[in-house]
Amino acid sequence: MLQSGNGLRALTGRRVAVVGAGPGGLASALLLARAGIHVTLFEKDSQVGGRTKTVSAPGGYKFDIGPTFFLYPQILADIFASCGERLEDHVKLERLDPQYHLVFEGESGISGTIRATGDIARMEQEIARLAPDDAKNVQAFFTENRTKLEYFKPILQQAFHTLRSLASPAMLAALPYLHPGRSVDRDLKRYFADPRVRLAFSFQTKYLGMSPFRCPSLFTILSFLEYEHGVYHPVGGCGAVSDAMAGLAGRMGVDLRLNTSVERVLFDGKRANGVVADGETFNADAVLINGDFAKVVRALVPERHRPRWRDAKIQKARLSCSTFMLYLGIEGNMPESLGHHTILLAEGYEKNIREITEGTLPMQPSLYVQHAGYTDGGMAPPGQTALYVLVPVPNLKSGIDWAAQRASYRALIMERLKLLGIADLESRIRYERIIDPTQWEEDFAVHEGATFNLAHDLMQMLYFRPHNRFGPGLYIVGGGTHPGSGLPVIYEGARISARLLIEELAGARAAASAGIPETAPLATSREAS
Repeated sequence: MLQSGNGLRALTGRRVAVVGAGPGGLASALLLARAGIHVTLFEKDSQVGGRTKTVSAPGGYKFDIGPTFFLYPQILADIFASCGERLEDHVKLERLDPQYHLVFEGESGISGTIRATGDIARMEQEIARLAPDDAKNVQAFFTENRTKLEYFKPILQQAFHTLRSLASPAMLAALPYLHPGRSVDRDLKRYFADPRVRLAFSFQTKYLGMSPFRCPSLFTILSFLEYEHGVYHPVGGCGAVSDAMAGLAGRMGVDLRLNTSVERVLFDGKRANGVVADGETFNADAVLINGDFAKVVRALVPERHRPRWRDAKIQKARLSCSTFMLYLGIEGNMPESLGHHTILLAEGYEKNIREITEGTLPMQPSLYVQHAGYTDGGMAPPGQTALYVLVPVPNLKSGIDWAAQRASYRALIMERLKLLGIADLESRIRYERIIDPTQWEEDFAVHEGATFNLAHDLMQMLYFRPHNRFGPGLYIVGGGTHPGSGLPVIYEGARISARLLIEELAGARAAASAGIPETAPLATSREAS
């Protein structure tokens, strides 16, 4: 499977320790193993995937813990292809249509709905029911964002380790299309007057844990990616993707060590040269860390080895929001109108977002519901439903006492589910799990419970975000480093980190021989299906 060029021969016998088997750690392990490096992957849990895992619950219910859908699978398909495999031979991805059901709350109930679809003609019809004039501008929005994405792709693939990189040819070419002074909502006002329509193209900023009224306008590409390239459900849950990656990694010789906690990174002078895991020393030529940046880097890397990200700076970093989660095993079925993904957008959406940003617990929150059984019958037993409910809430810096608020907030969410036609739940609940911001920090090692990591404002992006090459022999990957959060972006970050690591050990020729050129191809002409 490997081509043994001079560059790859230079990697023979090299050893890399990867800490964390989340999406970034798994993707990096595949790419490093493809280059001929001996990879040992340490994971403290008994299951791979980090928050991108699917768990089984009593009663036969299955739940995704974090991400519930898959965007832009081409990046992962390219990673599998570089390993000589086809993604579709390992994971079945169902493209959803409609992608999701948007429900807009008004003063006296529901003020409108949109069955969002990548079929542009149908999407125009959906929007025309709410705002006929706005429907006329859908094509123009798509045309502009198609161009914006083409100019931004090289930036997503580029490492930003020096200030000079901010003046790279790719950055200079993209600047006229990025409008850094605009928010997403302000940018959308050029096309859509109805705030409900703008929400249909901007609520996706919550994937970054940010407000569309503050998030930089370049992130209009998020909704464009969904509509242009599809929203996918991995059959069996998103954990099926993580499991497939781990299975392939094992066949490629990666030494996967589950239930193994890494206690610290070791250094020889300034260079990382191994880790201590469960009390044992593991020597390595380089170390790659995948985890919640603010949590794991402070725990594993002494402050003197991270001069740009000392404890005080990490503590002052702007963080994303958190989430209040309900995982419910329900006897019986859901109303047909619910669909696979449903988003209730609160009447005072802007106020709702402002409250979250300012640390106030919203009493009229928006919420997201996944009814995976609408598409995938394997997520619950026949005649049963696995229901996933997510509510954006402030992170732990807000000081909210979740022990005191937990029960009453659950009751509020159950009441708001009735707006979606989901009634009489209490008597039908056969399994229930709640994760609030406290559990995100304590059980999942998420700093301040900020489930979407560092905020993506302009001063925490690109060069100003933690660098993929964190120091000599030390690399990081995940939502807290460049390029940022979201599964396809994290996979792209894994390509950057793996490429830089290979280049440090054996040169650029080795990285290219391993299928990771200096600018990794981000094809848009093909889609996994």
